[in-house]
Amino acid sequence: MKIGVHGKEFKKEAIPFITEIFEYLFKRDQEVYISSKFESLLKHQAFKKFSWSTYEPGADLKEFDFFISVGGDGTLLESVTHIGGAEVPILGINTGRLGFLATINKADIQNSLDKVIAGAYTIDKRAVLKFNADKEVFGNLNFALNDFTVVKKDTSSMITIHTYIDGEFLNSYWSDGIIVATPTGSTGYSLSCGGPLISPSSGNFVITPISPHNLTVRPIIVSDASEISFRVEGRSRKFLVSLDSRISTVDHTFTLKIKKGDFKVNLIQLHGQHYFKTLRQKLNWGLDIRN
Repeated sequence: MKIGVHGKEFKKEAIPFITEIFEYLFKRDQEVYISSKFESLLKHQAFKKFSWSTYEPGADLKEFDFFISVGGDGTLLESVTHIGGAEVPILGINTGRLGFLATINKADIQNSLDKVIAGAYTIDKRAVLKFNADKEVFGNLNFALNDFTVVKKDTSSMITIHTYIDGEFLNSYWSDGIIVATPTGSTGYSLSCGGPLISPSSGNFVITPISPHNLTVRPIIVSDASEISFRVEGRSRKFLVSLDSRISTVDHTFTLKIKKGDFKVNLIQLHGQHYFKTLRQKLNWGLDIRN
């Protein structure tokens, strides 16, 4: 099997767990391909006994059987940019903290890899959003698994975001910014700004204002078949836009559009895992001294 591996900068405490992944794969004669970025971080003596091939972000990874993201949710989001439309199944091994997407904990590495190699898993298909503008912004990486945001820059003043759904005027948000989140991203920035949790298969986006001036303004859920467009204005002529962790600067002349992407992100879901179980574990639902 051809297996891709990507990770970001890690603490020395994570070295034994990363080593465990490599030892497992190489003992089973798997073809391992490491991102060039991750390879540059594997300088510790513990990794010298392993050999692998490398790939560059942007390469066609369609021949990979599956992909391992080593880190937290941020690492998995970066892994998605490497895979793009190839739709290679991703296993997120969590060496970080919360981990809504990277759900495999360090104690379950070998057991989880056993199941993946044996094919004992299902695919959890997650929608992405696609960003378009009337001027070049993010190039080929114009998609996001979690969310798109527009936020103010260089000023403490609010901005005004004129928002349209399929060309129909929705609202002018006076706020610090706005978030459009997928169901996957509903547990992230949107949630911290008062947005609802959305089941991954619901076929929706949520539009969540960031610190709106009008207290009657609330998040709204719309169909992911909609095209959402924005015009932004404010005292500053420049604003920040983001797709997951990627950030760029635009100005008031841009027209910004969001719609559903034309591919899915395939998350590996081992038998016994479920989105609702993850919510209970990560948000401590049901934990009460009376239970």
